[in-house]
Amino acid sequence: MKKSKGIISVIIFIIFLIAGYFGIQYYKKFYGNNVSKEGYVLIPHSANFNSILDSIAPYLKNKEQFEEVAKTKGMNRFFQAGRYRIKSGANNTDLVNMIKAGNQTENTFRIGDFYTVYQMIGKVAKKTELDSLRFADDLNKIAVQKGFNNAEDLKKYFFIDSYNFFWTVTPEEFFKKFEKDYNRFWTAERKAKEQKSGLSRNQIYALASLVYKETGGKPDEMKTVAGLYLNRYHKGMKLQSDPTVIYAVSKANNFQGETLKRVFYKHLREPSPYNTYFSAGIPPGPICMVDKNSVDAVLNAGHNDFIYMCADPDRFGFHKFTASAAEHAVNAKKYQDWLNAKNIQ
Repeated sequence: MKKSKGIISVIIFIIFLIAGYFGIQYYKKFYGNNVSKEGYVLIPHSANFNSILDSIAPYLKNKEQFEEVAKTKGMNRFFQAGRYRIKSGANNTDLVNMIKAGNQTENTFRIGDFYTVYQMIGKVAKKTELDSLRFADDLNKIAVQKGFNNAEDLKKYFFIDSYNFFWTVTPEEFFKKFEKDYNRFWTAERKAKEQKSGLSRNQIYALASLVYKETGGKPDEMKTVAGLYLNRYHKGMKLQSDPTVIYAVSKANNFQGETLKRVFYKHLREPSPYNTYFSAGIPPGPICMVDKNSVDAVLNAGHNDFIYMCADPDRFGFHKFTASAAEHAVNAKKYQDWLNAKNIQ
């Protein structure tokens, strides 16, 4: 009797050992850390289960365990495209659930003072699933639907700033975010100031782009510069903005090659409606993407009598303003001497 009880106890003990062993293995497989290094995995819409395994394998300690859990949870039949962050300490269940639920990690896109929408697309598309050609084609279609010629006419919608998007963002979703921001920006108060200015919205953006380029995006002098340009405009003077010359020369070269570092007299003769030394009035459109501060600077331009401005070599990034041609000549000579001393060509 005692002997049979002993045998039963041993059997029970062995069963517990086996159950414990398989329980531990199950736990390790489903809930144990299986990440060897952190990183990001890109899963395109065209992916299949095997390509996902190949993409994620470099980040795993045990690819076979992940594959088994993935199949058990049906990821071989259903998954969502996206950019997924593989975090240290994550288990197979975490990873599979993340990909099945489509819990992507957003990417940060910086919209800078691009000369053209297509330059922006070239940068943005590198962080999306679509290539730049497809992105440009779709934005062109959106522009046409809005009554514009092409995507370049959408420039005013893209304010300079940092934005978060998913890797799988479509051009439609991308633009919709900016359009919403644009519509939110143009409040009743700003529209009233637009009406009072006597300028079209396109002219406001064109002037804002000059203000942005002249100030390097620093808000300190924006209203002063805006007031100066409006003084010239209302007096019937040419705006004579160096950034427009740089833009016109770059545009003539299809924005290929190095951007001008210094404007010479020969550049002032570039025949372009954007070149405000060559053509009178406000350019037909913005020469770059702008930020909200520069648009507000035009809407709230400083009241001054300034006609001339020149970069101040003693305060890099700032200007000397004056209403006197003689004083401006002195300022310009000092700046030219500084450029020559620095051998800036």
